[in-house]
Amino acid sequence: MAFSIGIFIGMSPLLGLHTILGIALAWLFNLNRIVTITGVFITNPWTIIPIYTFSTYIGAKGLGIKPVIPQIDWSHITFSSFLHEFEPLLIPFVFGSLLIGFISAVISYFIIYYAVKKAHSYGKPR
Repeated sequence: MAFSIGIFIGMSPLLGLHTILGIALAWLFNLNRIVTITGVFITNPWTIIPIYTFSTYIGAKGLGIKPVIPQIDWSHITFSSFLHEFEPLLIPFVFGSLLIGFISAVISYFIIYYAVKKAHSYGKPR
């Protein structure tokens, strides 16, 4: 359960709060903190762009929104204009990352559950 909760948190749209949220939920539900953080770190500097791009795409498809790739004038970009250009992708990003996070958490739960069950069966006498 700890790993699955970590996976869900790691794929959630709460950028910057993943680690704190993972530790807090592990403490709150008395879960293994190391295993939870391991799941949280599924989203790291190498995986964050593919995961969030795929999640936004799935969110747009799931909501029936035609994916919008904004045309950005990079020579006159400001933080405010950047946020304005990407505003149409906010709802698909949130929906898609929560959906993909939930599906990934359920799948990872069963994979880890059966792997641990199989590992424990090796140590038992027959």
